[in-house]
Amino acid sequence: MGEDEARALLARPDADYRDVVRPYLTAADITDDPGQRPSRWVIDFGQMALERAMKYSGAIAIVKERVKPERETNADAGFRRDWWLFGRPRVEMREALDSLGRFVAIGAHVKRYASCWAEPWTLASNAVMIAAADDDYSMGILLSRAHEAWAWARSSTLKGDLRYTPSTAFVTFPFPDPVSPDARAKVAAASSALYARRTALCAEHQIGLTKLYNLMDEGGFADLKRLHLALDRAVVAAYGWPESAAQDGAEVVRLLTERNQEIVEGRRPYAPF
Repeated sequence: MGEDEARALLARPDADYRDVVRPYLTAADITDDPGQRPSRWVIDFGQMALERAMKYSGAIAIVKERVKPERETNADAGFRRDWWLFGRPRVEMREALDSLGRFVAIGAHVKRYASCWAEPWTLASNAVMIAAADDDYSMGILLSRAHEAWAWARSSTLKGDLRYTPSTAFVTFPFPDPVSPDARAKVAAASSALYARRTALCAEHQIGLTKLYNLMDEGGFADLKRLHLALDRAVVAAYGWPESAAQDGAEVVRLLTERNQEIVEGRRPYAPF
């Protein structure tokens, strides 16, 4: 659904359509939009019973017209029965995000790894992976070279693009644990500073993350590069590893693999969350 149609629904006085009309974030939005803003909108009734969904008459009319005919021919009985609901609403994800003021969104099919903050109102597409975290420390770990290198090492690719999945890139990734309060604070501070500068540069130059980082790799935005180095150093310090590993992708993957093996084999206690 486009912006104009969504705004028209949101402006209707017969119900609070913000309950069921939501921005829809795609991987392309994360990589290409200067503000990592959703470019599309979606009608989402969550787990509402039909009688409650009918109270949003403008929204249910659109779903009846555009979705119900297709659902009536779907081979899945649940899709046919609950035609007004998402076929796979990811209830566990919704519950995990319910109390958060923001969450981490990660592009699943991208030319280069990219993550951003998203607002609770936003609904992510199936090409966006979600981390149920709202703190700068967690974002810092996920923004770091350590996690990016791990994602490329563990994930499959399609025509050279990263295919980030929770099972390969996130669940297997060993977060620092234990972490001292000082180390956690340093990662959080570095993460916040980097994210703020990245946001400002995208807005100033009206470019998305892919173009921003392509330019950084070519020699531009030296201050952003220094902020990334500061974050990477803070992250490897949180693991207790030498600073030299901060920008050595192969070495950090080797260290992460060793840590992962220690955890899997029960030789290291692990409860980072």
